[in-house]
Amino acid sequence: MIKTKRKTEDATEDVTEEITNEIEAPPEPTIPFYEKYKRNEHGLINSVDYVFNEDGSVDWRKMIKDEFLYPNKGWFDIRKKQMPSSIEDLKDNQLLIMLGGIKELAKLRGFHSVEYKVDHPSEKHVVAKCSIAWIKNYESGCSVTFEDVANATLDNTDDFCAKFLETIACNRAFVRCVRNFLNIHIVGADEIDKSKGSLNPSIESSTYESSSVPVTPSGILEKTLREKHGVADFEGFRIILRDLWSSEKYRYEGIKDWKQFEDIPAKEARILLPLINKK
Repeated sequence: MIKTKRKTEDATEDVTEEITNEIEAPPEPTIPFYEKYKRNEHGLINSVDYVFNEDGSVDWRKMIKDEFLYPNKGWFDIRKKQMPSSIEDLKDNQLLIMLGGIKELAKLRGFHSVEYKVDHPSEKHVVAKCSIAWIKNYESGCSVTFEDVANATLDNTDDFCAKFLETIACNRAFVRCVRNFLNIHIVGADEIDKSKGSLNPSIESSTYESSSVPVTPSGILEKTLREKHGVADFEGFRIILRDLWSSEKYRYEGIKDWKQFEDIPAKEARILLPLINKK
């Protein structure tokens, strides 16, 4: 409150006026860049807003920024569906994730080291094993080492990538290692088979872009069925599954839950592949 004097025609009177001065809030302290990556006792980065599942674990799928996701063109082309212009409302199996998104996820989770072991079964075939030593956090309770394997051949790369088979194999192994450890079901763009092959003549198409099929056990199974047996979709595969069930060559209680090739567990896809190849 501030007292002032105001003159009028008759007299000078004291007037008490309330003067409110706008006081600017002090600027928020700037966090040093090195503080942004500090982790708390739970192994989480203090400056990051995490999304959690109902069981309290981190929902790593929702930690992927949209800028690292895009529609899987091959998935829509092979099913003769219009290519969407955005990722809105798309399912995980209709998306691809960039290598940059996988790297960011790995950085968020935190790791001690990444190691590769590369083998050359032949001149045209490279196999890479990626081993990541993850730091301790509240989910694991201790440091964990996780490994995964991927390959690169002249049959599952395009002409450009064929010159860098070791790099492609290592990238694929790294992507797969991070995805599987963090339970991410979106296929990495680096995992995609970018080769081009011919379709079975029974399928009405002149060319087949196998880039729609990920280099995973279920993806290889889908590709084998399409190229060797003319099975154009999952409904066609159901017929083969019924035959295998009836002949007691293959039975799995979880079949009823399979709606698409991506639903087939890797272990079951590996069991099915030799059975399919015998047909």
